[in-house]
Amino acid sequence: MLKNTIFLTVLVLLFSGNFSKAQSIIWLDQLDLSVATQGHGKPGINTSVDGKKMTIAGETFDRGFGTHAESSLLIKLNGKAKHFSAWVGIDDEITGHTPAVEFEIYGDNKKIWSSGVMRLGDKARPVSVSLQGINQLELVVTDGGNGPYYDHANWANARFEAVGVSTFETFNPIASTPYILTPKPAVTPRINSASVYGVRPGSPFLFRIPATGERPMTFSVKNLPKGLAVDTKTGIITGKIAEKGTYEVILSAKNAKGSASKKLRIVCGDKIALTPTMGWNSWNCFGHEVSAEKVKRAADALIKTGLVNHGWNYINIDDSWQYNRDGKDTSFKGKMRDENGYILTNSKFPDMKGLTDYMHSNGLKAGIYSSPGPWTCGGCAGSYGYEKQDAESYAKWGFDYLKYDWCSYGGVIDGLPDNDPNKVPSLAFQGGADLDKGVKPFKVMGDLLKKQSRDIVYNLCQYGMGDVWKWGDDADAQSWRTTNDITDTWASVKSIALAQDKAAPYAKPGNWNDPDMLVVGVVGWGNAHQSRLKPDEQYLHISLWSIFSAPLLIGCDLEKLDDFTINLLTNDEVIAVNQDALGKQGVCQQTIGELKIYVKELEDGGKAVAFANFGREKVNMSYKDFQKLGITEHQTVRDLWRQKNIAKINTSNQSLALEIPAHGVAYYKFTGTK
Repeated sequence: MLKNTIFLTVLVLLFSGNFSKAQSIIWLDQLDLSVATQGHGKPGINTSVDGKKMTIAGETFDRGFGTHAESSLLIKLNGKAKHFSAWVGIDDEITGHTPAVEFEIYGDNKKIWSSGVMRLGDKARPVSVSLQGINQLELVVTDGGNGPYYDHANWANARFEAVGVSTFETFNPIASTPYILTPKPAVTPRINSASVYGVRPGSPFLFRIPATGERPMTFSVKNLPKGLAVDTKTGIITGKIAEKGTYEVILSAKNAKGSASKKLRIVCGDKIALTPTMGWNSWNCFGHEVSAEKVKRAADALIKTGLVNHGWNYINIDDSWQYNRDGKDTSFKGKMRDENGYILTNSKFPDMKGLTDYMHSNGLKAGIYSSPGPWTCGGCAGSYGYEKQDAESYAKWGFDYLKYDWCSYGGVIDGLPDNDPNKVPSLAFQGGADLDKGVKPFKVMGDLLKKQSRDIVYNLCQYGMGDVWKWGDDADAQSWRTTNDITDTWASVKSIALAQDKAAPYAKPGNWNDPDMLVVGVVGWGNAHQSRLKPDEQYLHISLWSIFSAPLLIGCDLEKLDDFTINLLTNDEVIAVNQDALGKQGVCQQTIGELKIYVKELEDGGKAVAFANFGREKVNMSYKDFQKLGITEHQTVRDLWRQKNIAKINTSNQSLALEIPAHGVAYYKFTGTK
C-alpha cells in the first residue's frame, strides 16, 4: 500500500510539472572557477587565494571562492536561480598590510548589491540577493581605493537556490586563442629608428642603428657630426659632440638582398629622450631574484630575438641590486655604504661597471633604480641623505637611466624620525600630493643628474600623485608615472588606459606620461605565468601604449618569448606611431557606448586612430563621424597591425566598416590623399 502511494505521488508530480521545478542548492565552489579573472594567483576552491583555510576576522569558513582584486566571475543563470547568499571579506592571511576591497554583484549588467569598502579585520558581511528573472550574474571584487595590493578576498559559504538545475555554467566572453597579425620582416634591409635623437654636448653618444633584414649587414652614415664614428659591422655610433646644434644625417644599411636608408635628426642641446624610452625592466619577471647574470642574459636575449632591430635598447635593473634591510645577503656585514657614503652593491651584482660596459659594447643602454626615501619599496637601501653620492655612482658606473620610486619617502616627508631610518617603513606613500614637500626630493635628484658627465634619462615613479605631469619637467625628469602599478589583468589595463587623457597636454619631446610597463609574455616573479590578458586585450594594450606616446618597457622574461608576444613587440608601424617625432599624445576624441576612439597627430600630417572596444560585445558598425576625429576629405586607411592599406575613402560621404572584437582594437593610420 505504501509503495502504491509513493508511485502515485511521483506520477502526480510528473504530470503537474512540479517535479522538474524542485529546488536545489548549488554551491559556488562546485562551479568551474578557472574562467574567473583576478589580479593575482589562481582561484581558490574552498581556500583563500594562497591556498589556506578561509578566515575572515577570525571566523573560519569551509566553503567558498578565494580570489584577489580586481576579480570577475560570470555565471549563466538563465532565470533558473532564485537566490544567492554568501559571507564576504578580506582573508586574515594578509597581515602587516592595508588591503581594501569592495564586493559587487551585477545581474544582467546592472548592479544589484554592494558590500561597500571592506578592510582587513572587518567582520564578514552577509550577502542575500534575489535572483528572480536574472539570466547572467557577475561576481566582482574591486580595489577599495588604495591600489590592488594584497587584496585577498573571499566569497565564503556562497550558494545558490536554484530551480530545476543542478549546476550553472561559468564563462569568459573574451576570446582566448592567440593570433598573429604582424608580417614577418623582409630579408631586405629596413631601418626602424625614430627620426630624431637627443643628446647633451659632451655626453657620451651611443646609438645602435635598428635594422631588420638578412645578416650579414653593413652600415654607414652620411654627414656624421665631428666627434662621432660608426662601426660598419654593428651599426653602433659612438663618440661625443662638443657643440650644440641640429645635425641631419642619413643612416644606411646594406646586405646581399638590397639596401635601405633613413634620415635621422641628431639634436645636441638641453633635451634628451626626444622620443619615449624603449627597452626592458627586470621587476615583473625577476623581482627580488634579479642578478647581474639574469640582466646580462636579458641583454643577450634582446639581441638574439631581434628585438634590438626594432628599436628596443634599454636594459633596466629594478629593485634589489642594493643591500636589503633584512640582512639576509651572506655578504652583508651591516654596511650598506662605504665610509664616504657611496652605496654598495649586493653580492648578486659584483661588478656594476663591468655590467654596463657589456651593455654598451652591444649598443644597449643600462638603467638602474632607487628611491628618494631611506628604503626602496622592496626594503633595499634608498638614496635619502646620499643623493649626491648616488648620482655620482650612477654616472661612474655608466648608467643611462634612473627610475626613482617614491616608496618610503612618505615616512620622512617631515624629516627622519628620531634620526633613525629603521623606524621608517619601506612602504609609506603619504604626502605625495603635497606640491611643496612632494616635489622636493625629485627636484634634488634631477638637479644632481644634470650635473653628471653623461646623459641619464630620469623617470619619476610617483604614481601620479599631485598631478606629477604638471611639474615633472620642472624636476628635470623626462618621464613620470601617471597611475598605480599595472597588473596583467583587464581591469588594471582598462582603468589605467581610461585615466591617461588628463595628462596628455603635458606630453612633448623630452617629457612623457608613463602608464607603467607592458604586461605581455611570461610575467610574475615567483609565479611565472603567461600574461592573464587575452590576445585581443594584449593587442589593445600595445596599441594604446603606442598611441599614448608612452615609454615602452617590456616586463616579461625575454628568454621565454613565444611567437605571439614577439609579434606584439616587433610591429615597426605600431612602434613608429609611439616614436613619432612630433611627440603628441593621442587622446579620446569620441565615445560610442563602450567604444572609445583615440586620435594622435603625426609629424607627416597623418593621424593614428585606435578604435578601442572596452565592452564585452563585438562592435560591428559603419563609421562615418570623421569630422569629430579631425579627419577630412580623401584618406588612405592603413591597418597598422597588418601593415597594409585597407581602404580609400572620401570622408565627407563614405563610411568605414568596423568589426572590433570584445576588449579588442582596430588600429589604423589615416593619410590624406588628393
